[in-house]
Amino acid sequence: MKYLFTEKSDGIGIITINRPDAMNAMNLKVVSELSSAFSDMIADNDIGVIILTGSGEKAFVAGADIKAMQQMDSDAALEFGKTGQEMTLIIENSPKPVIAAVNGFALGGGCEISLACHIRVASENAIFGQPEVLLGIIPGWGGTQRLPKIVGTGIANELITTGDQISAEEAYRIGLVNHVVPQGELMDTCKKIGKKILKNGPNAIAISLNCIHESFDKSIESGLKYEVDAFANLFSTDETKEGLAAFVEKRKANFRS
Repeated sequence: MKYLFTEKSDGIGIITINRPDAMNAMNLKVVSELSSAFSDMIADNDIGVIILTGSGEKAFVAGADIKAMQQMDSDAALEFGKTGQEMTLIIENSPKPVIAAVNGFALGGGCEISLACHIRVASENAIFGQPEVLLGIIPGWGGTQRLPKIVGTGIANELITTGDQISAEEAYRIGLVNHVVPQGELMDTCKKIGKKILKNGPNAIAISLNCIHESFDKSIESGLKYEVDAFANLFSTDETKEGLAAFVEKRKANFRS
């Protein structure tokens, strides 16, 4: 059984996790399919932006499959954790922006998957949380690493150690999500953001994402050096030449012909 729907249109690829009977919860099969789907879309030259969402109106991903986790020993848990981390790294390291369309519960592994995405848009009914400590475990797919970088250490400490769930509006207030919109407008909003991105140079987008990611934990001096080298290298590319020429000639740049 396949647990994903994939589609592409006008340069945007959409991945929908489809396990509604389990609130789109993640097991090894779903993780494997998701990793493959992202890898395929990253390699597809017709796709410039990827949107990830869950089926239905209740859950983005409600977490990992707890019944499956209950049967794990330490070795199985290590495999599950590493496999999930590898999947989030594929998302985070994508040279094409990944937008999470969070359409409901994003708990545990679901929250961690959203953290790996470059942009998060939430429906008004979305709920976020890292409730692992309530089960006597910890976030294992990057929650302790990415959440503090996005919302700050103090807020991350509280969310992870209390296991509290927060609303979409609270997630917006603390900077966890970029936008909160009505459920019926969620995908259209994500597509609008995607279309704005598609107007821009794909190589410049990829390198911008790389600079942000690679320099996050570096000193400002080291980060600036990484940035200026990347900036300079672009001037030897056809993309940059086209972008500058289009501006001077007062026309739209043709980046994706």
